[in-house]
Formats: sequence, structure tokens, C-alpha cells
Amino acid sequence: MRAIVQRVKNASVSIDGQMKGQIDKGLLIYLGITHDDTQDDADYLVRKILGMRIFNDENAVMNLSIEDTDGEILLISQFTLYAQTRKGNRPSYVAAARPEVALPLYNYVISQLSRNLPAQVRSRQAGRNKPIATGTFGADMQVASTNDGPVTIIVDSVSK
Repeated sequence: MRAIVQRVKNASVSIDGQMKGQIDKGLLIYLGITHDDTQDDADYLVRKILGMRIFNDENAVMNLSIEDTDGEILLISQFTLYAQTRKGNRPSYVAAARPEVALPLYNYVISQLSRNLPAQVRSRQAGRNKPIATGTFGADMQVASTNDGPVTIIVDSVSK
């Protein structure tokens, strides 16, 4: 399982011109799933992402995690993270998991991110009607974001 994690000032996802999800300050996460990924891979990624200290503290040092801030999360399924580009000019996506494998794991990641956010973050988000925002699995989505920093980090469960 592979994730591209971006610290953003804001991000949104639209489908067919309709806003599906949007966040203010927080994390935009692109999630790719391959054939042999399991819930253990998802748990690893969730722990790493929620604990990653990439937000500035009062001294402008990246020392705070999403758990320490009032940040929000936008999660986007992204099968192209497993593109193979060794041969020719047309990427191959055979390493990306088929929907019957990927969709349950994508939904599991959503539930684990929601469940593992600290209670104070969940209550702040619930109070503002801001659960974890998502795109729609398999849809043609338009994602807009303002990267903050910029900070963009790749997390791969292979490296656990």
C-alpha cells in the first residue's frame, strides 16, 4: 500500500462538476493499493500518517502531527500510484489491485483514519460537520489543492 501525503492549506475533490469533499488545513492523501495488500498494511499506513510530524509548532519547526492540530483529512483513491513505467511510454497498471480487493481496503483505511484520530480532533470535526473527506472510488475526479510548504511525503507499507 502506498500513500502520497501532502500538507495542504486547503483541498477539494469534485466529480462531474459537483463538490464531493473539501478540507481546510490538513492532509491530502492519495492512496494506492496493490494485489497483496492487507489490513496490516492499512494499519501501518494509518499509524504512520496520523503520527507524522509535518506541521509547524510555535517555533516554525515541523514538530506536530495531524493529531496535534486542528487539521482535516481528504483521502483520494489513486490506482496510478502503482504505474509501471519501465517499458515504452504507456504506463501499465497491472500492479494496482482490482476493485474487489482495493475497495474494501480503501473503506477500511477510511474507517481506521476516523477511528484513530484522537477524540478531541474527532469532536472538533464532528462539531463542524467535517468528517474525513473522500472522493469516490473509481470515479473520474478533479482534485484541487494548495500545498503548504510544500510538504509532500511518500509512505509505503513495503518499508515497514
